[in-house]
Amino acid sequence: MALSSKFFTLVVLLSLLVFSPLDVAKAQPIAAGLSWSFYARSCPNVESIIRNRLQRVFRDDVGQAAGILRLHFHDCFVQGCDGSVLLDGSASGPSEKSAIPNLTLRPQAFAIINDLSRRVQSECGRVVSCSDIVALAARDAVFLTGGPNYSVPLGRRDSLNFATQNATIDNLVAPTANTTIVLTKLAAKNLNATDAVALSGAHTIGIAHCASFTNRLYPNQDPTMDQTLANNLKTICPSTNTNATTNMDIRTPNVFDNRYFVDLMNRQGLFTSDQDLYTDSRTREIVRSFAVNQTLFFEKFVVAILKMGQLNVLTGNSGEVRGNCSAKNSNNLYISSVVEDEGSMQASQF
Repeated sequence: MALSSKFFTLVVLLSLLVFSPLDVAKAQPIAAGLSWSFYARSCPNVESIIRNRLQRVFRDDVGQAAGILRLHFHDCFVQGCDGSVLLDGSASGPSEKSAIPNLTLRPQAFAIINDLSRRVQSECGRVVSCSDIVALAARDAVFLTGGPNYSVPLGRRDSLNFATQNATIDNLVAPTANTTIVLTKLAAKNLNATDAVALSGAHTIGIAHCASFTNRLYPNQDPTMDQTLANNLKTICPSTNTNATTNMDIRTPNVFDNRYFVDLMNRQGLFTSDQDLYTDSRTREIVRSFAVNQTLFFEKFVVAILKMGQLNVLTGNSGEVRGNCSAKNSNNLYISSVVEDEGSMQASQF
């Protein structure tokens, strides 16, 4: 535990020295209703509450960072960044959580978001949305594992319902997808090829289940996969129905860096959706540029995740601020007394 703690501290210190693209973030356009300082009056310590807690969480288990980051992706790509992925199922039907692509979301990630919400509410009351907490937690998951620090525009509201399971499946990119599918799905959300490659770089941390890549091992091995990697994976996953996991980045699995792109250049990407980015001529040079220039990757990642983090956001009087991130408010009341005033104040500055 002591060694893990020292390693974690070193990663945080290095991330401060290597790159801090706060200026890159602030240069990006933001959606109407969002603000760079939305909670300046109603909950000025919201970001420190979240970051301080996550520092402790990740120090004990750095793997939870990838779970939090993935939660943000799966929320935003389906119905927009509205916290809908956090909702439990109800009489209206099964939730997004139970859709096949979300079955491998970490249960602890949901628990961490609920815990963060309780801590924020304890200090500020019910003014900070769960969807904003997810966006901030994802940023800290990146930063606290060695990635870039960046500002997050806030003011999202939580949805009153979740997407259907079909919509969830249709909007998420499967690990078996080729680059054409990846680019097409992201283009539908106004994300370009550079955004697609940069966001795929989130696979530099975290683990994957065998079922997400054994199509490249059985019945025939994918010729674009490095033989040594294939042999190792066949040991971990001796059959297509093996219930096991492996690291997505074989070089630095717990550090947010550009080594994922080095993996791709060495034919050591795990998913089809990963490796095909280097095989496909449309994205090959983007992969190469990120592999040799981590600062460039960080800059483009910040641009891309800020764009993703504003997909179809609910703001103003839309949605609500949930008291429990897993369930919509029973009284359907929108808690807004201070926040609405502040949002109006901030909106007038842009």
